[in-house]
Amino acid sequence: DQVAQKVKGIPGASIDVIQPEDGPPTGKPVEVQIKGDDFNELAKISAQMIREIQDVPNITQLKDDYEKGKPELQIRIDREKAALAGLNTAKIASTIRTAVNGTEASDYRIGTDEYDITVRFGENFRNNYNDLLNLTIFEEGVHYPLANFATIELASGLSSINHVGGDRVVTITAEALGGKDQEVLQEVKERLSKFEMPEGYTVTFAGQNEEQMKDMIFLVKALGVALLLIFLLLVAEFNSITLPFVIMMSVVLSLFGVFAGLLITGRPFGIIMTGIGVISLAGVVVNNAIVLIDYVQKLRERGFSKLEAIIEGGKTRLRPVILTAITTILGLVPLTMGINIDFIGLMTGNIDKFIQFGAESSQWWSGMGIAVIFGLMFATALTLVIVPVLYFIFSDMLVSAEEDETETSAVAPDEKNLNLGGATS
Repeated sequence: DQVAQKVKGIPGASIDVIQPEDGPPTGKPVEVQIKGDDFNELAKISAQMIREIQDVPNITQLKDDYEKGKPELQIRIDREKAALAGLNTAKIASTIRTAVNGTEASDYRIGTDEYDITVRFGENFRNNYNDLLNLTIFEEGVHYPLANFATIELASGLSSINHVGGDRVVTITAEALGGKDQEVLQEVKERLSKFEMPEGYTVTFAGQNEEQMKDMIFLVKALGVALLLIFLLLVAEFNSITLPFVIMMSVVLSLFGVFAGLLITGRPFGIIMTGIGVISLAGVVVNNAIVLIDYVQKLRERGFSKLEAIIEGGKTRLRPVILTAITTILGLVPLTMGINIDFIGLMTGNIDKFIQFGAESSQWWSGMGIAVIFGLMFATALTLVIVPVLYFIFSDMLVSAEEDETETSAVAPDEKNLNLGGATS
């Protein structure tokens, strides 16, 4: 903001001050695309929208990409009248181009030098566009005045014509102050939702909003695939459907820790890095539950009752579960806090900045680190409480189903023998 104020008002200069971002370009925080057929109407709609949102809090550098070109003469041909005279637009355009720009008719030589001979209107006629109407188009021995089937308008052309998906488009862009991209975008959406668009014209939001939606859809699919693969591996490992559900509850519990961590640190939910952190977290937190449930299952096979196995398993696996979580958390602390260690400076004797805090890279990676750290802390604490409780409840359902199946298989032969005995008698 300070830099923008210092360079503001330089004559003939348009200066944008933006903060560099890591990763691929994602467009502006606010990017509104207005699509339609007529550029003049698009420009009018764009100006109205800018007036509508220009007082949105924390919005800055609000503008559109509609730029008028240099003044030009637009000659509009009445095709029907021209056709009655036996003329086509190509013939008319060629004659007008000759009158204004000239056509090379021949060349003139003086010794070894060669000069082009160009035929066109005199300068006094070219400076007055009304004289062009007196121009005649020659066709089959007849001169037809241009004024009979054409009109001339003085207008401004377009310096560029932008298209999106084959449609003409004018784009409104803006930046957000203080990193409040989402707040500004939501306010702009709310105001423009009440804007009445003419028939045949549409409004879409692009820029960061469009890219974030694509990234979110991709990461949601990736998370779903990851959870499905984890579930299938657990089913194959435990030969059960109930136990994998109990174990994967730790993934759900970790999400509460992720949101709590973002709330405590005041960080927004970054679609890309926080999303990657959540996907990574899903594969980490299930390890604690697997270690606990697997040991409890082994104790029950040795003859322990269900409650005794849960208590003994919790006491025995408490230390490995906590140590695993602590080592993972400590490994992510430097990345999350932006701790930078300069080993090259240490080797060269420059130890003034051997350890630095708040490195620029942390702005990009901290979202992932916060998601994993707080999610793992929360999931580890609840895994030692909630997962044993769920196991205590749902394991009975599993055992009951197995017992019913065993009893059914045991009764079937007896019934068969009875039937056979009855037939013999």
